[in-house]
Amino acid sequence: MCPLPTGELMASTPQPSVDWRALLVGSSPAILEVLELIRLVAARRSTVLIMGETGTGKEVVARAIHLASPRARQPFTAVNCAAIPKDLLEAELFGHVKGAFTGATSARAGRFEQAHNGTLLLDEIGDMPLELQSKLLRALQEREFQRVGSSETIQVDVRVLAATNINLLARVKQGKFREDLYYRLHVVPLRVPPVRERKEDIPVLVNHFIGKVSLHEKIQPKTVPDATLRQLMLYSWPGNVRQLENALEMAMVLSADRSELVPSDFPFPGGYGDSPVEITEERLVKLPEGGLDFEAVIGRIELDLLDQALRRVNGNKKLAADMLHLKRTTLAAKLKSFAYALPEHWQPDE
Repeated sequence: MCPLPTGELMASTPQPSVDWRALLVGSSPAILEVLELIRLVAARRSTVLIMGETGTGKEVVARAIHLASPRARQPFTAVNCAAIPKDLLEAELFGHVKGAFTGATSARAGRFEQAHNGTLLLDEIGDMPLELQSKLLRALQEREFQRVGSSETIQVDVRVLAATNINLLARVKQGKFREDLYYRLHVVPLRVPPVRERKEDIPVLVNHFIGKVSLHEKIQPKTVPDATLRQLMLYSWPGNVRQLENALEMAMVLSADRSELVPSDFPFPGGYGDSPVEITEERLVKLPEGGLDFEAVIGRIELDLLDQALRRVNGNKKLAADMLHLKRTTLAAKLKSFAYALPEHWQPDE
């Protein structure tokens, strides 16, 4: 058994003392909920599963958890499980000894060792090969592992975070992800909301990214008129915060010497070769001239989504709640309120 001494193998420069709240821009209820959860879990050692669509800022949330924790001055190490070939991922995580495989000309510490005393983020955890998941499970449970090609057991003190943009429970059902590993990672679930669920944050995000681009490119900041801002808030931003940041940077380039950004500065869809087009307003429901019954329409939409989700997962409430990004208790309350309208033949599995 070989425990690493305190402070050995710093993977990166220890993080300075900063206001971790500043990493998450916005004050919408959705972001405030994330901030509160970070505050609650930061001081613990519990594994956090960070879930969210691509571009929502899952790694930023992970860094905030690290900086809010007692490990803030220790290493923060991130590894993208989807970006490393599966035959090299084990060595990347656990390290290897000299001669362990072709090309291993010297021993190398893995990410678990590099993150000793700090925090390790396993990004895109859903893409980890099935055959490696059992070794990860042991490392999470025992905080010990063996380098590739070695029989020596190494112990580490690591806070592990995981991030995914896919439904891990669905992959468990498909036999592509270990159920025991899922529940080991799912100790504290944290969902990062997409931009379309926090549109009230878009103005402050726009100002933040304009300031960031201006600083990096050493150019004067630009203003965003209300008309442009309204257009930005009408767009759904499927690429989320990452897409918004890239769009702002491109708009500042396309606007040349103008001091204001106009809708035509934003190219959508976002290919570099596409000519700029004005953002169009997206409508899920068209408002008739004579108006409509708001509660009735929203009720029909909710009922339809509940019915679709439950049918897709054969009535499993837990999976339906995950699919709709709802808490189980919230789903139960909605089902109770719509019990009169649900198909009689539908019976949920417990």
